[in-house]
Formats: sequence, C-alpha cells, structure tokens
Amino acid sequence: MMSIFILIGAYRYYAGLAERFGKTKWQFGLLAIAIYLGFQIAFLFGYGMYEAFTGSLNDNNYTGFSLINIISWLFAIAGVYAVYHILEKKFKKENIKKPSLEIEEIGVKE
Repeated sequence: MMSIFILIGAYRYYAGLAERFGKTKWQFGLLAIAIYLGFQIAFLFGYGMYEAFTGSLNDNNYTGFSLINIISWLFAIAGVYAVYHILEKKFKKENIKKPSLEIEEIGVKE
C-alpha cells in the first residue's frame, strides 16, 4: 500500500517537471514509475542474493512494514530523486541553448 502512495507521488513529481519544461506529462510520469520499480527490484534482488550467499534465508513476509521494505522504499525514492535532478539539469541546459525563446520575444512590446 505504501508503494502505491510513493508511486503516485513520483508520478506527480515528474509530471510537474515535464509541465515546467513543456514536455509530455504522462510520459515522464511513467518514467518515474519505471525508475521507482527498477530501483525497488534491484535492491530486493541484491538483498535476495545477499541472503542466498550468507545462508541466512528466513521465512520472512516481505509484504508489510519490515525493515528491508522500508530501506528499499528509501533506496528507490533516492533513485527517483537523483534521476529527477539529472533530468532537471539537462532540461535547463536545453533551454539555455535554445535561441528560439529570444527570437519569439523580438517585436513584443512590454
């Protein structure tokens, strides 16, 4: 249930970024979901490998609020946040390089 709330927040976060820079909102929202799920799966796969190598396989239920789930949520949120800032910097550089913004302002009275 908690992951659903995080996914909704990530979707809206990236949709806001796309709206600010004139991009397609739903595509960036889906990108946020893919990034979140990718980081979540990568972390849990890595933890599963750790458990397999150390031989500490327990009969844990990972569907609730366990320490591993909380850590994986934080790891995935950090990944979403990092990619968000990378995209934001990229979009800012693209806007600086576009002379079309200045061209459109020619002839406009203030």
